[in-house]
Amino acid sequence: MNLKYLPPDEIYEELFDAVQLNGVFPDSKTFVDCIPKFHPDEIMHFFYREIDKEGFDIKAFVEKYFETPETDQTKTLPEGKTLEEKLHKHWDNLTRKPDEPNPHSSLLELPHPYIVPGGRFREIYYWDSYFTMLGLKASGRKDLIQSIVDNFAYLINTVGHIPNGNRTYFISRSQPPFFPKMVELLAEMEGDPKVYEQYHSELFMEYIFWMEGEARINLPGKRYKRVVMLDEDSFLSRYWDDEDTPRQESFVEDVELSDQTRRFPDKLFRNLRAACESGWDFSSRWLYHPDDLKSVQTIALIPVDLNVLLSEMERILIKSSEIVGENKLALKLTRTRQNRLDAINRYCWNEDQGIFLDFHVKFKEQMDRPSLAMLFPLWAKLASEEQAKKVISFVEKNLFKAGGLVTTTINSGQQWDSPNGWAPLQWIGFEAFLNYGREDLALELAKRWTSLNEKVYAETGKMMEKYNVVDLSLKAGGGEYPVQDGFDWTNGVYLAIKNWMKKQ
Repeated sequence: MNLKYLPPDEIYEELFDAVQLNGVFPDSKTFVDCIPKFHPDEIMHFFYREIDKEGFDIKAFVEKYFETPETDQTKTLPEGKTLEEKLHKHWDNLTRKPDEPNPHSSLLELPHPYIVPGGRFREIYYWDSYFTMLGLKASGRKDLIQSIVDNFAYLINTVGHIPNGNRTYFISRSQPPFFPKMVELLAEMEGDPKVYEQYHSELFMEYIFWMEGEARINLPGKRYKRVVMLDEDSFLSRYWDDEDTPRQESFVEDVELSDQTRRFPDKLFRNLRAACESGWDFSSRWLYHPDDLKSVQTIALIPVDLNVLLSEMERILIKSSEIVGENKLALKLTRTRQNRLDAINRYCWNEDQGIFLDFHVKFKEQMDRPSLAMLFPLWAKLASEEQAKKVISFVEKNLFKAGGLVTTTINSGQQWDSPNGWAPLQWIGFEAFLNYGREDLALELAKRWTSLNEKVYAETGKMMEKYNVVDLSLKAGGGEYPVQDGFDWTNGVYLAIKNWMKKQ
């Protein structure tokens, strides 16, 4: 790895382990976000000199040589008559200025302003940002939308892809690839197809990252990184992570989980990390045993939503290729995309249940774990009318709850399962319903979700990362950290939906 991008565990080695395993901070993410007061080599010199001294205090050592980051909890929203008015102003609270270069911080500096989620999340996150941008559009903040797209283009050109977030310890993975949709959103706002031309090279580089290794796979069943060959005509994709060690931001949790199983640690850690690339960390979707995180098997699965997003990436890259005159590339991508769409239907559509399901590569069968991922083909307008009718019927019966859409049918204790609902998936469902003529369901979803947001805000003064959509008297739960407030994608989806409702 480029020395510029060394993560904290490689910089501080034994010090990193000592801090994390001795519980200096209750949250493993705190130390990896700390800023050193001296050059790391000096800090390590002092560490080795002092560690053997009687009465050595690791917590006092960290306080002496590092600046501890503050948790960016949102105390109160700005003044305003309505929640909408408050959130329009709140973007300024969640905006961070361009970063000053600091070669010894884990933060990857960005050249333009950006939005952070809030709480323990002090950096920009990849897929969060698309849903944030929907709200920025409703707020008339094209300046920030432009800045976010430019920041992600910068990361593609410097790191080679868009990481999970702008931290060195996130570089080994990405998140659901929404960058092409961000470019499309910006182009629609500008009313200018030259936007596609402006970001064509970055769109192509992002695509290459996700398709790395395709050319070296020549037998069905083989896979390399994020690409899997299912048959001679079908390349589909999976989530992955280039590292197979404990996540630095959840180091203690991963080590403790590994200690509870005889499973090879590298396999466990790779699958945990890949689940983080999915954004759904964690969910029974990724587990062999739905209530046991130790059985995580993310890299064995072909996710419906990822492959829909990559088909959208191919569609938008075809458009940008045609605009810049790369017709051979456009033709090749057209064939590739059609093969992907055929394969999604071949491997992920379940005719008996009338839903889209993830496909297990090793077992060569679909996973019977219904989730809101089934709505992605409808969101992208890829489903047939008959498929859409069946999917919507299933969702209405099994996943549509008092506060909105519940993520899965399983209550596993993981945060991306029942009873929780998440803003990005509400938007996917909302647009899916609209795309197939169910304005009635879209309106009902809009009312239920925004009413829940408003109810919780009235009780707490906060917008939350996730909500309990099954029992509206209870808070959301699960996950490796407390429920966070802020919150970028919740604010974005709320504003976008309210903007739509006012036009009805």
